[in-house]
Amino acid sequence: MRHGRTTQQARFSRAVLTPDQMGACDKAAIAAGVPGTTLMDTAGRAVAAAVRARFAQPDAPVAILCGPGNNGGDGYIIAMRLKEQGWRVDVYALAPAATGTDAEWAERRWAEVGGHVAPLDEAACEAIATNAPLVVDALFGAGLSRPLTGRCAALLRRLALRGVPLIAVDTPSGLCGASGRVWGDAARAELTVTFERLKPGHLLADGPDRCGEVIVAPIGIPDRAMAPSAEGAPFLADDPSVFSRSFAKSGATHKYGHGHAVVASGGRGATGAARLAARAALRAGVGLATVAAPESAGPECAAQLTAIMLSTIEGADAFSALLTDARFNAVALGPGLAQGGFADADPKAGERRARALILTALESAAFEHGDRSVILDADALTAFAEQPDALFQRLKGGKAVLTPHLGEFGRLFPDLAAALLEQPEEATRPASKVEIVAESARRAGAVVLLKGADTVVASPAGEVAISAAAYERAAPWLATAGSGDVLTGLIAGLSARGFSAFEAASAGAYLHVEAALELGPGLIAEDLSEALPAVFRRLSA
Repeated sequence: MRHGRTTQQARFSRAVLTPDQMGACDKAAIAAGVPGTTLMDTAGRAVAAAVRARFAQPDAPVAILCGPGNNGGDGYIIAMRLKEQGWRVDVYALAPAATGTDAEWAERRWAEVGGHVAPLDEAACEAIATNAPLVVDALFGAGLSRPLTGRCAALLRRLALRGVPLIAVDTPSGLCGASGRVWGDAARAELTVTFERLKPGHLLADGPDRCGEVIVAPIGIPDRAMAPSAEGAPFLADDPSVFSRSFAKSGATHKYGHGHAVVASGGRGATGAARLAARAALRAGVGLATVAAPESAGPECAAQLTAIMLSTIEGADAFSALLTDARFNAVALGPGLAQGGFADADPKAGERRARALILTALESAAFEHGDRSVILDADALTAFAEQPDALFQRLKGGKAVLTPHLGEFGRLFPDLAAALLEQPEEATRPASKVEIVAESARRAGAVVLLKGADTVVASPAGEVAISAAAYERAAPWLATAGSGDVLTGLIAGLSARGFSAFEAASAGAYLHVEAALELGPGLIAEDLSEALPAVFRRLSA
């Protein structure tokens, strides 16, 4: 673990650049004196090296599919470098390289070494689909500007059905580099080689399924050329400058010096979610954690809690009195909040209670003064589904965190959720989860964490972090009852310890997955908190 780096430096190394931002980096590098042809040559060499390292040299020629842009230019260089190493290659072009471009330079270089280019017509597609043992997709990459259809889409589908290994240059053709969504159709790669930084499309939506293994290869773009574009880019949530603060507590010697988190509980028979959250907060290093439960649920909680404290509250007035103690510096509401015995006679009673407790927390003096964070999940979000603005008007200064799954997100932001789900029109790039969550945070005036295997966290100020449970971090067993309650507690615990709302949400999302990876298949939600000490030891080693 590297210490002493600033958050800005750590984020720069973890920037996730959109295709437009990466294009700006290329232009900045060229303006700084690095020829575009040098960048293309280095990129092509990197892909060729990855192919040689990953795949045995086949008996039949490798098919390299080139588009008319820079992605195709990379393809010509790949063909040259493989040919130099004794590989047989067949190069097919969808169209000639654009005149006056680096791609045209690369196409000429391929011709100068005796390389032939065949048109990627129907006959060529049939031959490739039937006979090619290995295919390099250098058709469009991340710069796709329209849906992938027609003979290219049909060829890529046939290759996938035949199980032909496919290597994608930058991103598989048909996968939107900004959103990770399939646009029309898309290749399914076994290996994707991208350059300098990951793109959102590698991490979001369909990206992990379509990209296979991803290698990020440096191609010689100076940091000074990348810095302006990377400054406003989303970044990976595994920021060591944040985690180094979570491994060891501060110099405070009293438990109250490490914060006090309170989790509001549902009624009798529905306290488990709050107890899961409170335990996660305690494992995250908070000095104290309290469950605030209705009196009827007190015995149920008391029978289960040991290190976690218990306060009984019947309604908003009692909760308000509890929160006059400013040492409660993080409040979590939502897990099981509207459920339980008090709702037996009136199904709406739980929802009314939830709204009253939430408004009490948001109107508390400590929240108003910025000394308290409020984390809202599950029932706390559903309680305002019919009047989301009534909630947003009370979320001040970015000290609140909303942690919806997609269904809850759709109740608060129906138009944004629809954009994330709808199939894009031909001329419209698919909406990106990064853009959607950033807009929701701006509207709400709060940090928003939209859950999923591709969790995205955004602040009202425009910061965005991605915590993807994909590739070597894939943890499908995390989809189990109660795991979201643990995430809420993690965020509450980190918030109580003094992390900003955005840092707490980003670090919480990352630690949540790390705990799942520590445990493996078969985990249940109760296990996640217990895995945190091992996670902290591993990350700090």
